[in-house]
Amino acid sequence: MQNLFASKFGIPHFTFDCKEDFKKYVIDDFINCYANCRTPNPCIECNKFMKFGLMWEKAKEMGCDFIATGHYAKIEYSDEYKQNVLKVSNAGKKDQSYVLWNMPKELLDHVLFPLGVFTDKSEIRKIASDAGLKVASKPDSEDICFVPDGNYKKFLENNSSIKPKPGNIINTKGEILGKHTGLYNYTIGQRKGLGISHPTPLFVLGFNPLKNEVIVGEENEVYKKEIDVKEINLLLCDTIKEPIKVNVKTRYSAKMASATIHQEKDIIKIVFDEPQKSLTPGQSAVFYIDNIVLGGGKIIN
Repeated sequence: MQNLFASKFGIPHFTFDCKEDFKKYVIDDFINCYANCRTPNPCIECNKFMKFGLMWEKAKEMGCDFIATGHYAKIEYSDEYKQNVLKVSNAGKKDQSYVLWNMPKELLDHVLFPLGVFTDKSEIRKIASDAGLKVASKPDSEDICFVPDGNYKKFLENNSSIKPKPGNIINTKGEILGKHTGLYNYTIGQRKGLGISHPTPLFVLGFNPLKNEVIVGEENEVYKKEIDVKEINLLLCDTIKEPIKVNVKTRYSAKMASATIHQEKDIIKIVFDEPQKSLTPGQSAVFYIDNIVLGGGKIIN
């Protein structure tokens, strides 16, 4: 397959068929998360298994020392940690260090992020335009790549055994307040679309999959001060031996929140300084020390 960009600049271009790997590591995980009342982030799985897994293995087979991606992030040597570290980029809200926490630590010496020093995508578009590249005007992609129309619910119904299964919406006292259309149609913190008339706004707090129930409550009940994470990946150390103060992001678009973390075997407990809203199982909690990514894990409660 010819690549116009590579051809224009005389760069050798190779195409590999990785559809089965993508299905196994990204799509199947996406489906499994919703089937088990978790909210996935497929970009994080893709980075771990495809870009920094399979692509790196292919690169080594071809004799390459580095791989490069278009993520807004930085890798720089730290005198304090005596190693290369993953850092927040100059891109502000478009920074993507959050979705890179799961990359293998050893790849910090073999990955290049050339966009990390830029503050705005318009700068990148101008460089591409000046080079005569048609992609300079390509729209930003904000949808899940394998769900281009953004309708993940329809995707689940068409590509898995997940189907609409109505059940009860209950409060924390077990009182039935309404009916839901299937657990996968709801996420922690959701307020709209519940179809319930109530004196105060209600939010999704969680699920009881055994009874096929959506649990709702008032806004104050959506906040938590402590959560646990598993599937840990640490980039600055092998284990967290003592409690450490960090900033934590629990969603790509979330603001950092101050917290203390400590590790107990394969679980890291996060205790926030202030309660945080809509902490969602399946999403990632990423730990930062200043502007350096310490590591992260998947929220489990």
